[in-house]
Amino acid sequence: MLNDIILDICNVTKEFPGVVALDDVSFQIKRGEIHGICGENGAGKSTLMMIMKGVYPWGSYSGDIIYEGKELKLENRSIRQASDEGIAIVYQELTLVPNMTVGENVYLGREPRTSTGINWNELFANTQQILDKYHLDIDANELVKNLGVGKMQMTEIAKALSENAKILILDEPTSALSEEETERLMGILRVLKSHGVTCIYITHKLSELFEIADTVTVLRDGRVITSQPTKQLNEEMLIGHMVGRKMKERFPKSRRKPGKEIFEVQDLHAIDPGDSTQNVVNGVSFNLREGEILGIAGLMGSGRTELVSTLFGEYGKIRSGKVLLDGKEIEISSANRSMRNGISLVPEDRKKFGLVLIQSIQKNISLANLDQFSKWYKIDFMAEIKATDSIAEKLAIKAPSLSVLCETLSGGNQQKVVIAKWLLSDPRILIMDDPTRGIDVGAKYEIYKLMNELAEKGIAIIMISSEMEEVIGMSDRIMVMCEGKSMATLEQNEFNQERIMALATGC
Repeated sequence: MLNDIILDICNVTKEFPGVVALDDVSFQIKRGEIHGICGENGAGKSTLMMIMKGVYPWGSYSGDIIYEGKELKLENRSIRQASDEGIAIVYQELTLVPNMTVGENVYLGREPRTSTGINWNELFANTQQILDKYHLDIDANELVKNLGVGKMQMTEIAKALSENAKILILDEPTSALSEEETERLMGILRVLKSHGVTCIYITHKLSELFEIADTVTVLRDGRVITSQPTKQLNEEMLIGHMVGRKMKERFPKSRRKPGKEIFEVQDLHAIDPGDSTQNVVNGVSFNLREGEILGIAGLMGSGRTELVSTLFGEYGKIRSGKVLLDGKEIEISSANRSMRNGISLVPEDRKKFGLVLIQSIQKNISLANLDQFSKWYKIDFMAEIKATDSIAEKLAIKAPSLSVLCETLSGGNQQKVVIAKWLLSDPRILIMDDPTRGIDVGAKYEIYKLMNELAEKGIAIIMISSEMEEVIGMSDRIMVMCEGKSMATLEQNEFNQERIMALATGC
C-alpha cells in the first residue's frame, strides 16, 4: 500500500565534474523497516545520504525524493531542515564533545530554556527519558569522555531520536565496536523498529545485513543493482551484485613459504604512557618468520593495538622484556628508530594516524620517506614524483592523478595510500592493524592479494584483525591475546573459531 512507503527515491541522478555519482537511482523504503544499503566504495551510498541530509540540496540533482507523500526539497547544507523533517544521521566518525555530559551532547544547540537561561533539570530529565525508552543503558549525567565507543554510539543515536526522527540513517555504525557492543546495537535497532522508527543501515559487514535488515538495496557505480527482501539473498549473491562478478573465494590463495625466524618478542611488558601504574602490554611472547603472515586475534581491549604501537615505538614505554631482530636485541624508543630497523606500521585509524587528508596522494606517500629524496637540505622533487608514481601504480591506487587530495578518495584507496607510504620505506616487517576496516569486499580482496604478494617477496607481516574469518583466512599462524597477554600461538591445523574465542576470553 502507498502509505506503507515512507521514502520513494525516483530516478535520482547526481553528477560531479567528469563523474556520475548517482545514475537514475530508484527504490523504495517502507515505514518502520530496517533497510540495508551496501556497495563498494564509490558506489554512490554517501552521495545519496548527503542528498537526504541537504548537503547536496534540491536542484543540484535530477529526479525526485518523495518523503511521506510529498517531494523533499532541502535547501543548501540545511541539515537543520532535514532534522526538522524527521531525518537524522549517525555518522561513522562520532561528533560528540568529550568534555560535555551525555545530556549536554544530546541537546547541544537546542537546550530547553527558561527566562534566566538553560533549564538543566528539563534537559537531563528529557535525555534520561529518551535513553530509558529505547533501552540505551547510559546515565544522562555521565561525561562522554568516560564512555566506551559503544556507549558513545548510543549517545549519537539518542541525539538523533531527541529530534523525533522518523528516519534514522546509520553509516557504518559498528566499524569501531566489539562483537558484544555490535549485538547490543542490533538489539537497540529492533527496539527502534518496534517504536516505528525507519532505519537505513549502511555497512560493509554483510553478516550484519542478514542479521538485522528486512530489505537490502545494492548500489554499484551509482546504479541500483537490486533491491529485495534480505531473505531472498545469501552472502555469495550479495557479493556478486556488489562487485559485478562471482567471487569463488573470499581469501586469495598464496604460494608463500615462510622462511627463517627474523623477529622475536620475549615476555614484553609495557606501561600506559598516560598512567605509569597501568600495564598495557602484560607479558607477550611470539616470533615471526620471513615471508609469514602472523595474525593477532583478541577481543577489543585485549591490548592488540597497544602491542603493535609499542613495537613501533609510538605508544607504551617498555618496562621489561626483549625485542630481537636477527637474533640481536634492538632498542624500541621511537618510530624513527623502528623504521631504521625495517619495521613499519599501517595504523588502525587511517584518517587520524595514517593520512594528512588535506594533502595530495603524492605528499602522503612520500611524507615518511623524505630522507630518500633530500640532498643538502633540499627535496629532489623529480625523484619524489618518480618514486611515488611507481609505488602508486603497483598498488593500483584509483585517482585521476597523484595531486588529488586524500580526503576525496574512497576508503579502499585511502588505505592503499597508507600502505604505499610504508612500503616506500622498504620494510622487512610490516605491521597492519585492522587493514580492511571500513572498506568494501572488492577492496578487501585487493588488500589480501597485496599482502600475499608482499609475503611471497619475503616481507614478514603482522596483521591484527577484528574479523574472525579474516584472521583465519589470511594467517599462517595466529597469536591470541587477552588483557595484554599472549595466550597461545596456533598453527594452521589448530585454527577454529571456538578455540580462538576460548583463548581470547580465558585469561
